[in-house]
Amino acid sequence: MFRILMAHNHYVERGGEDESTDVEVALLRDYHNSVDLYIQDSRNISKNQRFRNGLNAIWSSRVYRDVREQLKRKNYDVVHIQNFFPVISPAIYYAARAEGLPVVQTLRNYRLLCPNAQLYRDHHACGDCVQKSVPWPGILHSCYRNSALASAAVAAMISVHRALRTWEKQVDVYVALTEFAKAKFVEGGLPERKIVIKPNVVYPDPGIGEGRGGFALYAGRLSTEKGIRTLALAWERMKGRLLLKIVGDGPLAPEVAAATCQNRNIEWLGRKSRQEVMELMKAAEFCLFPSHLYEGLPRSIIESFAVGTPVVASNQGGMVNIINHGVNGLHFLTGDSEDLARRLDWLTTHPQELKAMRTAARAEYEARYTAASNLELLLGIYRQAARSREVKF
Repeated sequence: MFRILMAHNHYVERGGEDESTDVEVALLRDYHNSVDLYIQDSRNISKNQRFRNGLNAIWSSRVYRDVREQLKRKNYDVVHIQNFFPVISPAIYYAARAEGLPVVQTLRNYRLLCPNAQLYRDHHACGDCVQKSVPWPGILHSCYRNSALASAAVAAMISVHRALRTWEKQVDVYVALTEFAKAKFVEGGLPERKIVIKPNVVYPDPGIGEGRGGFALYAGRLSTEKGIRTLALAWERMKGRLLLKIVGDGPLAPEVAAATCQNRNIEWLGRKSRQEVMELMKAAEFCLFPSHLYEGLPRSIIESFAVGTPVVASNQGGMVNIINHGVNGLHFLTGDSEDLARRLDWLTTHPQELKAMRTAARAEYEARYTAASNLELLLGIYRQAARSREVKF
């Protein structure tokens, strides 16, 4: 049994990082590990103290003090950070070090390399800041919250801790979600020997669906970078051959609502609970993931695999690693609605191949994303972190 302090900073809007953290905590606890949480929430940040917020993102004395006090109260084995930005700050690494504990950091986004954490700007993938000691392009283009000042604060956090060699010295093991992500972080200067690949987990097992609902499903944020416009344009070319159900909300919600009026084969369901989404995934013939981002390891893809539903996704970033084209899903050219329509047309006219993809999708889940395989990897990561600190369990 491991005794873990799990740290996580919630964003203003709940997303996949929060869900993945919750699932990992539940998995560890259900298999007899002790997990205490250190949680901060970005919703509690005062909008009237932006300069102070920027400084705290670089170093929070309060967090350093609070974490040290919590670590003194219990005999922990490891500190595992899921997300430290913006409230927790890298000060948590130093607090753990001061108490002699190994540190694990999951790389759920590209914050250590990029001010907006997405390696994306102006509607295209971007790596301008990846190898720069000071990520000044992110400031120049106001990449974080469309604000040069806010971007400068995040860039300062990245630059200061690069200069202090925090990323190199204060973390024992980094957890990347895909081979693609690992390569990007190595390109950005993180030590390759410290990066281990461990995917997200779908837990508990949702069971296999039948895919007989007669529709395709998109479940996610309704925004430009998620490729929702590409999807709508592709469905215009489908000429009524298949119903598209869209679950989610976001800034492009008015456009999606308009699309449902113009095309009766598009249905927008709004927000749904996780359980409702899983039931829709089970019934869908296939799921769609047209993102323009590099992404980390999208939960909607591996949840689709868990219920045996193939995924059609853009050939961007980590999706190339996750989806085996022609086996458990298909790739299409990122942002190309014509190419997406061609892939969709092929799927709707090849039912036997689609059926085989359902079997392969479930097999992919069983091979990589189950509780058993994920738990074994995670506990191995904790042991590796402990060895690097010469701590014996």
